[in-house]
Amino acid sequence: MKAITVIPAVAIALAPFSAAAHAPAPPASQPPGRAVVLKVASGIMERARYCTLVTVGADGHPQARVMDAFPPEAEMVVWMATTSLSRKVGEIRSDPRVTLSYFDAKTMGYVTVVGKATLVSDPAEKAKRWKDDWAKIYQDRNRGDDYLLIRVTPIRLEVSAEGEGVKNDPRTWRAAVVPFR
Repeated sequence: MKAITVIPAVAIALAPFSAAAHAPAPPASQPPGRAVVLKVASGIMERARYCTLVTVGADGHPQARVMDAFPPEAEMVVWMATTSLSRKVGEIRSDPRVTLSYFDAKTMGYVTVVGKATLVSDPAEKAKRWKDDWAKIYQDRNRGDDYLLIRVTPIRLEVSAEGEGVKNDPRTWRAAVVPFR
């Protein structure tokens, strides 16, 4: 029979059963309220600036791309821009269900927005939602037909931000969820 060498870390893990070591965890503290979760989510979204927009492709598979979104507005509505000829525009016309994903590397917090996208070509909205960084991309800035807005209205928001007091469920790891509608 071959001898088995146990390293100290494993030896601790395999220590004899003790009732104290296996006692139920104390009850979790009260989860933060909706207003706190939304404030933390908004902060993560602003710090991240860029998000991943996921649409449903013609083949039924998720299609992801990085977007330069505006900070969230009231009720966590998010606006972004694209060219009217992009693949994502056709995908949104066919199926408006989208997901936005934000990650703040500094705090390790993330936000997922599950929502409904609407395409907006209203000139006043286009003028209101313009970033000068985009001048090289769009022919006539915010006045052209190639500049189109996407408005994402949330259905559900998920937030994980341990360092900011929005903790995942310790057993399932599920993030804090805020429903909308």
